[in-house]
Amino acid sequence: MMEITEQSAPRLDELSNRLFFRLYQCANMLHKTGTKALDDFSVTTQQWAVLGALSREGYEAGIAVSDLAKFLLVSRQNLTGVLSRMEAQGLIERSVSPSDSRSRLIHMTRKGKMLWENELRTRISQFYSDALEGFSTTDRIHMTHYLHKLLQNFKTLDPEPHL
Repeated sequence: MMEITEQSAPRLDELSNRLFFRLYQCANMLHKTGTKALDDFSVTTQQWAVLGALSREGYEAGIAVSDLAKFLLVSRQNLTGVLSRMEAQGLIERSVSPSDSRSRLIHMTRKGKMLWENELRTRISQFYSDALEGFSTTDRIHMTHYLHKLLQNFKTLDPEPHL
């Protein structure tokens, strides 16, 4: 590992700036190209993330809005707008939690499940294949590791995010 000296610190800052700028560009392109990939279904990347979260095993009965927001690392306010649009599309529905009448559970409707299983998963798989063209399995494992490590550092910087 390179030792940081007064002379190398500016170069390390430049490298860090390039890294975060690339991350920013990738996030923007993920949103743009991901939404374009699912445009035939009128599904955005935010909606894709919600459907993906709701499709996880154990969430068939739904998940509380606050828990979904924490999982997706988004604000409850931002999630509310996405959920409202998805509800209007008939992809999700809200129900009262049997354990807490003040809490609403979000779950996929039959239409949402059918769309996810029969259309979106295939299209998303192709998107992943295209976006990760040239990445070996090892590359994908390393990238996942480094992004997880970066996410953990972000969480340390903001241990109690006001989502």
